[in-house]
Amino acid sequence: MRPGAPFQSSGDSSAGGRAIRGLRWWIGAILFASTVINYIDRQTLSLLAPYLKQDYHWTNTDYANLVVAFRVAYAIGQTLSGRLMDRIGTKRGLTITVLWYSIVSVLTPLARGLYSFMGFRFFLGLGESGNWPGATKAVSEWFPKHERGLATALFDSGSSIGGAVAPFLVLWLYFRWGPHAAFVVPGLLGFFWLIAWRSLYHLPQDHPRIGNAEREMILADHAAEEPSTNSRAKLRDLLKLPQTWGTIIARSFTDPVWFFITDWFPIYLVAKGISLKSGLIAVWIPFIAADLGNFFSGWASGVLIERGWPVGKARKALVVFGGIGVALLIPTIFTVNLYLLTILFGLATFSYGCFTTIANVLPSDLYRNDSVATVSGMSGTGAALGTIAVVELAGHLSDARIATGTHLFDPLMVIAGLIPFVGMILVLALVRNTAATDRGLVRRI
Repeated sequence: MRPGAPFQSSGDSSAGGRAIRGLRWWIGAILFASTVINYIDRQTLSLLAPYLKQDYHWTNTDYANLVVAFRVAYAIGQTLSGRLMDRIGTKRGLTITVLWYSIVSVLTPLARGLYSFMGFRFFLGLGESGNWPGATKAVSEWFPKHERGLATALFDSGSSIGGAVAPFLVLWLYFRWGPHAAFVVPGLLGFFWLIAWRSLYHLPQDHPRIGNAEREMILADHAAEEPSTNSRAKLRDLLKLPQTWGTIIARSFTDPVWFFITDWFPIYLVAKGISLKSGLIAVWIPFIAADLGNFFSGWASGVLIERGWPVGKARKALVVFGGIGVALLIPTIFTVNLYLLTILFGLATFSYGCFTTIANVLPSDLYRNDSVATVSGMSGTGAALGTIAVVELAGHLSDARIATGTHLFDPLMVIAGLIPFVGMILVLALVRNTAATDRGLVRRI
């Protein structure tokens, strides 16, 4: 526990009034809400694309350029926003980024053509890129190590929930009040979130509504694992560490596979000769399975840590499970049976969820609080760049193999099954205790 911490050693009251029981999970819930809103905002354009293409006479290439504008900004913004969070703090950092993208979303109806829409999408991507580095940093500040996996799974699951909610909200707004409302109302959600965020979020040692027992538990855990050095790690020093590259690879070798599945799965089913009407249930399975994998991984790694496993060993056990499990995408090339395909994709995306939760929690396991968001942001940049490459590869390779019918996506499925497996091997090799651990540059796992 930090010397001189302003609280008593026992009791559940707080200095600012009655304590909120389990306050850290309320923090987790508001991070989850941020991710939901983040995904609703970003899905607006894709949901309205069929109608906007007609209104503005966009080609598929024009629409692809809009998507790439967001992705490029998102890739750049992950590292920039991560560094921002570490410099100015989680509360101010997430306030700025959510305010930024909410304003951009509300102003998007001012766009009058392709290039102005591209500008708005670029600035939306810059703002939205701050969510994962900021949430990862908040988890590092508020949760002990055995709960970080579950807390990370909680906020990360907001992406699937947001993606599922967006069609109902955005399309209802569009058909009832038009495209202006469809952009403005999701943007306004961010302003309401900011009110809750500004009032709820403080560091554990400063929070007026945290109970003494909870504060002691959090700060004692932090004190036990914080490296002894007090100097802020520079970006170039972080990039010299194998742990940093292992963390970057963990997301760069998993996220692109997930976005390939979610973006192309309906087209894949059609290529297999399965109508979307009959395969509608199957379309939901990857999302549900990935969310279940998120929570299973967070829970399972936490249980192992509580049973005495070192943090690194507990996290790597789920990395191995996930890396092997995603390889179940490969057998899909041998069948056109809807039910078998659904089972294989479900197991593969469940395994992806296990892997990606650990990928997201690694920065908070390994790095001091003043570097967590920076490393998380760099891993997000790697993932975004990998996703752009995979999207381009999927488009060109599938067009080149258009005559192969049900075997249209076979090479892509083999690649998608192998990439996380290779990532698993690299993470096991790079994320380890080294001389840098002994020097206090990273936490011991």
